[in-house]
Amino acid sequence: MAADRAYKSTPHTRKGATTTFGSRTDIGCLRDHNEDSLIVAPPLFAVADGMGGHAAGEVASEIAVNVLAERAPAHPDSEALGRAVEEANRAVIRAAREGRGREGMGTTMTAAMLEGERLIIAQVGDSRAYLLHQGKIQQLTRDHSLMADMIEAGQLTPEEARSHPNRSVITRALGSDPHTQPDLYEINVETGDRLLVCSDGLSCMLRDQDIEATLARMHDPQRCASQLVNEAIAAGGHDNITVIVADVTGFAEVRRKKMARKTKFSIALVLVLFALIIAGTAWGTNTYLHNAAYLANDNGKVAIYRGIPGSVFGFSYSELVETTSVAVDDLQPGFAERLKDGWRVDNIEAAKTLVKEYQEDIDANKQSATAKDSQQNTSGQGADNTTESSTNSTGGSHDANPPAPANHGGAA
Repeated sequence: MAADRAYKSTPHTRKGATTTFGSRTDIGCLRDHNEDSLIVAPPLFAVADGMGGHAAGEVASEIAVNVLAERAPAHPDSEALGRAVEEANRAVIRAAREGRGREGMGTTMTAAMLEGERLIIAQVGDSRAYLLHQGKIQQLTRDHSLMADMIEAGQLTPEEARSHPNRSVITRALGSDPHTQPDLYEINVETGDRLLVCSDGLSCMLRDQDIEATLARMHDPQRCASQLVNEAIAAGGHDNITVIVADVTGFAEVRRKKMARKTKFSIALVLVLFALIIAGTAWGTNTYLHNAAYLANDNGKVAIYRGIPGSVFGFSYSELVETTSVAVDDLQPGFAERLKDGWRVDNIEAAKTLVKEYQEDIDANKQSATAKDSQQNTSGQGADNTTESSTNSTGGSHDANPPAPANHGGAA
């Protein structure tokens, strides 16, 4: 990566975590070239401060960040990040042996991975990582330097170390020892915290309280990174200055956004389901109304209607299909009564079948009544004829065989 490249503050999203960041690197006031390199590729942020002079320090730092970018894990994993830094160390050593750069060149490396509310760091040298938590700054990494050893041994105060002639001597760097291993840190951070990764060009020029004030004051991380560099330059800018500022949004914020998206999705899903229910109900109702049928009285005739009798919310859902020739008066009283409110049937065919059965029953009843009347008439006429014949027979016998008159006189 180019040693003097700065990255703008734009939201980046990767694997469910959102990080807003800003960065800037500057040559400073005294150097004629920039030996710092940086990586700004969320969730990976890294600063490398090269050593060895022109055509050496910048080569070492650039080789280190390139290898780190290739070998770093996709998600925070301290062991995997440590192995990537170790591979970067071996790459710098190989490059010097092969004539790229110079023998003895080296670089510091502070590599951080921030995802959600998890932060891991791999540290070699005296570049640093800070965390602003609830408005207070704390140094997360330990410098691999002579000054740090002397301060821990009680031989110097931090203020005395700032002006000590050996303040630039470091005790561990990439490119010097193939067995060099980074210090590894795993830190739980919170939404609202702010991560700062920087070269010693910043930390040597500004006191921690000054860095804290700027980190807390400047809301936008890109403006904050630029302001820190400007302040280091204003303080003298004795070295190259590289600054990365990344805000911790954390999984809590991610969860909130996911919940918001989920809520919107749920509402949309409910609306879609509701629309489908309405559409399904409308389709089902229309299908039912199209297939349903009933029988009713239409001016004394049995009529077939499609739909349902009566009205729903003031709307009628029926249409006349056919007025049959079947007279309502010809039906049995119970059947005729059912027609008053509409006699529902399954479908039009069922209605036609029922009407046909009515007609057949009516026709059969009429035929039966006609036959009965005919039989009664025939029986009555036969009885009359028999009586008349009997009467005529008796009279004729009397007239034909009158009794013989008595002849009493002749006998005398």
